Amino acid sequence: MLDKRRTHHDAPDTEALFARLAELGDGCQRDTVRAELVTAWLPMAHRIASRFRDRGESAEDLRQVAALGLVKAVDRFDPARGAFESYAVPTITGEIKRHFRDRMWALRVPRRVQELRNRVRVARRDLTQHPGTPEPTVTAIATHTGLTEDEVAAGMEALESYSTLSLDAEVSADADGHSLADTLGCVDSSYDVVVDREAAKEGLRRLPERERAILYMRFFEDMTQSRIADRLGISQMHVSRLISRSCARIREEALGGRRPHGRPAV
Repeated sequence: MLDKRRTHHDAPDTEALFARLAELGDGCQRDTVRAELVTAWLPMAHRIASRFRDRGESAEDLRQVAALGLVKAVDRFDPARGAFESYAVPTITGEIKRHFRDRMWALRVPRRVQELRNRVRVARRDLTQHPGTPEPTVTAIATHTGLTEDEVAAGMEALESYSTLSLDAEVSADADGHSLADTLGCVDSSYDVVVDREAAKEGLRRLPERERAILYMRFFEDMTQSRIADRLGISQMHVSRLISRSCARIREEALGGRRPHGRPAV
């Protein structure tokens, strides 16, 4: 006769065995009773494992993970706290979920994104139950799940995070055998120039007009310091000092080290 606290046909009456296990110390007798308990509850563990099928992991591996969770539940269960089933189900389920989180993801994904992925996956399955049903839109999934469209988009991206593709993988079937790495870009030094120019803009704007004119003549018109000096009616040495001081000030401000009260670096 089943215990009233047990809810499934695969939940055997093992109260006496757990009471005996609690009384036994380490040794052969305890190991025997422990093995008997694990064997008795193994069908329940397998049933829980079956809930996670079709998620990219083999049924046998899921059963092994569930069995590990069952062993942990048997070892940690305190008969004085209630029915074993109530304790074992969340323990086994948690072990399986931890397996998916730690072993199955090719990319490390935050738990919140993993949860979004699962909700999006279930919603897509629900919305495409009937043959010929088109792939649901982001809006449709958001309406079905109560998520925002941004959350649905994040979940859909996470659907691709279970596996990665080697850079050596062929992306075409032609004789050339191009790999994924062949399609990737390389470092372009021109981007560094753009970043540097943007960083220097504010510093240039804050320079006095004469210093801006000197830098323009030197670096954009490629004039020598002597020609600049002749045009402005000052010495070449003074032009050199102004260029050095202006460049130092722009560099300091671009790096976030602007001096108090806008005093230039000398």
